[in-house]
Amino acid sequence: MIYDIENETRPREDLEALQLKRLQALVERVYHLVPFYRRRLDEAGVKPENIRTLADLERLPCTTKQDLRDNYPFGMFAAPMDQIVRLHASSGTTGKPTPVGYTARDINTWSEIIARTLAAGGVHRGDIVHVAYGYGLFTGGLGFHYGVERLGATVIPVSGGQTRRQIMLIQDFSPTVICCTPSFALYLAEVGQEMGVDFARTSLRVGFHGAEPWSEAMRQEIEQRLKIDALDIYGLSEIIGPGVGIECVEAKQGLHIFEDHFLPEIINPATLERLPPGDAGELLITTLTKEALPLLRYRTRDVTSLTLTPCVCGRTIGRISRLQGRSDDMLIIRGVNVFPSQIEAVLMEFPGLAPHYQLIVEREGHLDTLEVQVEVDEAAFSDEVKQLQQLAKRIERQIKDYLTVSVKVRLVEPRTIPRSEGKAQRVIDRRRLEGAKA
Repeated sequence: MIYDIENETRPREDLEALQLKRLQALVERVYHLVPFYRRRLDEAGVKPENIRTLADLERLPCTTKQDLRDNYPFGMFAAPMDQIVRLHASSGTTGKPTPVGYTARDINTWSEIIARTLAAGGVHRGDIVHVAYGYGLFTGGLGFHYGVERLGATVIPVSGGQTRRQIMLIQDFSPTVICCTPSFALYLAEVGQEMGVDFARTSLRVGFHGAEPWSEAMRQEIEQRLKIDALDIYGLSEIIGPGVGIECVEAKQGLHIFEDHFLPEIINPATLERLPPGDAGELLITTLTKEALPLLRYRTRDVTSLTLTPCVCGRTIGRISRLQGRSDDMLIIRGVNVFPSQIEAVLMEFPGLAPHYQLIVEREGHLDTLEVQVEVDEAAFSDEVKQLQQLAKRIERQIKDYLTVSVKVRLVEPRTIPRSEGKAQRVIDRRRLEGAKA
């Protein structure tokens, strides 16, 4: 089902004309309202009137997560605070979040985009949608919530956790749609099996799963165990939240990008050279309609490819392939962004630890786990086992408070972590993501 026929099925020529008009207005706006962008555009020798074609997009500077951190908290906003009606945030590497502001029009736009997203999965009025993404500063829960209401369906705002209770609600409230991370979907299946639940007898029909990496094999397992169509979604808090891209239930051949709002590019992350459709590289997104936090050529660090050929579902907007990895060292653990530097910052607060550590990422069953292995110095290693255990627990609590993600800390003896003359290998990712390409 297509929610917005006009904007999802435009001829490419008409779409590009709309994109250019909105890009020109965007550059004009940020040049005059965001000092950061005025400075960067002046440095690049670009004035708003220089944007005459979409090819001029390449003349614009890229924006990075570090730029958002450097202008914390509201330095990148293009709207005054009396026009900001909501604040969300994504995790940051320093313990401070990256704030994302929304005007009333931004919330309206986001709701429309999520309504499109749900419709791509065949959701309509009369459906009941079980939203198990977290509510709060995380964009997942409220993003889907408003979109469900805009579509005219019924929303169950369950949020995360309380797995057995969620299964009870699925049985009692008869939702037809579930929105959650893929790992939580499989955890529901596991716990449901322990409870003797036959998901073939529930009302669930389709699931919208994102916020963490997952494979085609994982999709097949979700579909087999929950008896649903499992769709991949894509979004970033900095861009708007969930709803940037969505698979259609008809094809499941790439994620449709709503190009009237988000202008995608693929670049070589090393050279910043723009790559043609079909080539894999880093995804850049320019927000064409955001008011509070508009972004020029935002470097998502996500590696994918772009196709502009129309889909069998009837949509003419571009599609990105399933994400193939990252162009930086960020990990996503159960929907939480984690950088090695964040872990390091916590570790360095504890005396007795050596500056040598590794992060071991594994998948136990269907949930991601993170183990932090860190060396202790000679003096600390000679302490009693009980003291070392207490230290490990204190570090675990500190990381949980700092990053909102649970980890296991293992203290190892001196000179255990491998040394390198080059860049240290901080992360060992043992998760299996076969079939990660769409």
